[in-house]
Amino acid sequence: MLEMTREEFEELVGEALDRIPGELTRLMDNVAVFVEDEPAPGEPELLGLYEGTPLTERGEWYAGVLPDRITVYRGPTLRMCATREEVVAETEVTVVHEIAHHFGIDDERLHALGYG
Repeated sequence: MLEMTREEFEELVGEALDRIPGELTRLMDNVAVFVEDEPAPGEPELLGLYEGTPLTERGEWYAGVLPDRITVYRGPTLRMCATREEVVAETEVTVVHEIAHHFGIDDERLHALGYG
């Protein structure tokens, strides 16, 4: 397994977020991004997870709720990548994938776009 500290991985996630166009980040609402070492038991290869209500499903009722949560998992990413360059690329794909869920884009469409 490739070695990378949590701080280094968090920095890569931050850099991936910085590469999201400003036009999109300005539209993001009530969402927080986290890095965790491992996903829940039973999901050992999960690279990222979006939990919340996509923007496309929010209505007048949406107020006073906790932020949506995007989590990027360090362990599975490092286990599947052989080089730092692969980690950078996979982290960027994961971040884009989970942000797309925030915008209401489903897995089928993301796979078709190459962000599966």
